[in-house]
Amino acid sequence: MRRTRSKRGATPSASQLTQPPAGGRFMPLDDSKLAYITNTAFEILERIGVSQAPEDIRELALRNGAVARSDGRITFPRTLVEDMIAKACKRVELPGFKRDRGIEVGGGRVHIGTGGAAVQVLEAATQTFRNSTLQDLYGLMRIVDACDSIHYSLRPVVARDLEDPLILDINTAFAAMKATSKPIGTSFFEPDNVAPVIEMFDQALGGEGAFRGQPFCFASICHVVPPLTLAEEACGVMRECVRLGMPLQICSAAQAGATSPAALAGALAQGLAESLAGLVLVNMMQPGFPCVLAFLPFISDLRTGAMTGGSGEAAVANGAAAQLLLNLGLPSTVSAGMTDAKTADAQSGYEKGYTIALAAQGGADMINLSVGMLGSIMAASKEALVIDNDMCGAILRSVRGVEMFDSAIDLDMMEQVVTGEGHYLGTGQTLELMTKEYVYPKLGDRQSVNDWLESGALTVWDRAVARVAEIEAMPAPDHLPAEAEAAIRARLPIHLKV
Repeated sequence: MRRTRSKRGATPSASQLTQPPAGGRFMPLDDSKLAYITNTAFEILERIGVSQAPEDIRELALRNGAVARSDGRITFPRTLVEDMIAKACKRVELPGFKRDRGIEVGGGRVHIGTGGAAVQVLEAATQTFRNSTLQDLYGLMRIVDACDSIHYSLRPVVARDLEDPLILDINTAFAAMKATSKPIGTSFFEPDNVAPVIEMFDQALGGEGAFRGQPFCFASICHVVPPLTLAEEACGVMRECVRLGMPLQICSAAQAGATSPAALAGALAQGLAESLAGLVLVNMMQPGFPCVLAFLPFISDLRTGAMTGGSGEAAVANGAAAQLLLNLGLPSTVSAGMTDAKTADAQSGYEKGYTIALAAQGGADMINLSVGMLGSIMAASKEALVIDNDMCGAILRSVRGVEMFDSAIDLDMMEQVVTGEGHYLGTGQTLELMTKEYVYPKLGDRQSVNDWLESGALTVWDRAVARVAEIEAMPAPDHLPAEAEAAIRARLPIHLKV
């Protein structure tokens, strides 16, 4: 007989175990702490509010129920915030340039991505750092395109060889679009820079309005400068993106001990309030607009005041941020993988491992900054990117947990094995589950010591260098139609030389 769950209708088959894994098992906040921090965030918005609202945002907020304090701060009554949460988009569809490579953000389904806007790259051959360029941005995102455990790519480096803000914004978006057909993210210096980029995306997809129907790129916007101060240019960018149909990832990234309280509970309360303030404004602009809350509680090393991305505090704070947003039913982004190590060494491995694992187990829908970053997100590396892809495959498998499906426990098979050959290696279940239940490293080594020595004693860095070379030798992604690319290059100042 086969032993399965009694409610067979709720038990998937082995072939159905393919959707993104659901996090939420790691709960650093118990029910009382979860409620207290959430309620405090509402109280912050109602009592303290935000400062320096641009005039158009101020008018929008007051027209929709916000309250102006005598000192000019704008506050949001709890009933108003709760109403806007109810109206908010709970599932954000981010299609790829190839639509079927897209993701659905919301509900604790975990997706891994890049990000960070690093200003340097690590040269593998010389182990030296240099300023990042547009070609580096394209090269890194092309690596992302070939990594199966990385689901989207927010620009990981800044093209420091471009100085004009409009040219930089256009070329950043173009390089990302050309490098990968997965969902991408970009940012903007000024509100006026949004429209030319969306016109470029329309042209790439085939015509005016095409991007609105297939918004493969989201805008990453730091709408707030902690503590609790709105950023004028960013709010303008946010408004333009809403007007033109570009999905949003709105970011609060306070640094505990510096721009948010040193107590993690206080930092989480402030960060949640800042995130919700942005959500309220977006839904005042357009109810239900696709918006993901990037709640990124950064941490200070209080000995120096510098940001530390790989600390245990960063791991638990971002896991808690994911838990807070999952509890409110809101699409979430947190940060992880921001190792303080300067190369892909043991420190990098353990810091990335526990920070990403806890963010994923906490139920973050998107994990930014999680792969390829070094030096507290000041640098990026192609080799680190492919090593981290290997690691994230294992982490995502851990999020899946122990899965029950039809025939997972098969007593008939068990009896045949124990009375027969004595092992399960050749059974139908083993062969079926080999690539479904199990994940295998591409760079991690599982040989015996002697076999490893005889095969050249290659380190994971050695294999990463070879893997990057292998990807770069492959044909470049060709999802961007040649005629569309030619038309874009003829119309816009595109600097990418590929």
